[in-house]
Amino acid sequence: MQSVALKVGDLAKQTGVSVRTLHYYDEIGLLSPSHRTEAGYRLYGREDIIRLQQIVSLRQIGFSLEEIRECLEQRNFSFDRVIQLHTARLREQIELSQKLLNRLEAIAQAVSSMQAVSVEAIIQTIEAMNMLEKYYTPEQLEALQQRQELLGEEQIRQVQADWQNLFEQVRAEMAKGTDPTTEPVKALARRSIELIQAFTGGDPGIEQSLNQMYQQEQPEVVSRGMVDAAVMEYLGRARAALEQTE
Repeated sequence: MQSVALKVGDLAKQTGVSVRTLHYYDEIGLLSPSHRTEAGYRLYGREDIIRLQQIVSLRQIGFSLEEIRECLEQRNFSFDRVIQLHTARLREQIELSQKLLNRLEAIAQAVSSMQAVSVEAIIQTIEAMNMLEKYYTPEQLEALQQRQELLGEEQIRQVQADWQNLFEQVRAEMAKGTDPTTEPVKALARRSIELIQAFTGGDPGIEQSLNQMYQQEQPEVVSRGMVDAAVMEYLGRARAALEQTE
């Protein structure tokens, strides 16, 4: 196998690691040239270069210099292991970048219909997306996106208007003191189930995620102020009564 012997300047030029950094690694004993010329110049050999690659890879995946020292001092810590760690971290970064790209595209789509986009509106959009990612799987989010495209903007606006109308009717029955187990309110509960199925496409997993989100988050936040906890509790009692009779 061909031998390698590089001066510090040559190594810096070929690897992109500065001379200053190489001198510092030498100073702290992390990487020291293992060869010398007859004139006394210190040279980096093949094993030194491999060790430098390990150091660079571990630095790029977030290891401190002390952590790197501990890793390299382990007898069973191989070069292949460094590459595996680096590869895994890069895949994580690619996945995070893809998620960020998807989020930015979704935000752009969400605000494109607004004539004047405020910072508050953008923040609310990001918060809503974070909440969705918390409760829905990537597959469910993809299914919801396809469902949205299938319905179209006009139909989506109509469904939102239907929800608003439904909640107004529920509040009216609450104001009158109507028992939620009676037929007028159960009819409203029946309509809410129809609207949920229109949103989920009849997917029980998506409906379960939706219910979990409303149970664990404030309804005002989830619905962007359209409904509150009192209305949800009242409508929930009507749905429970409906399930017992149908």
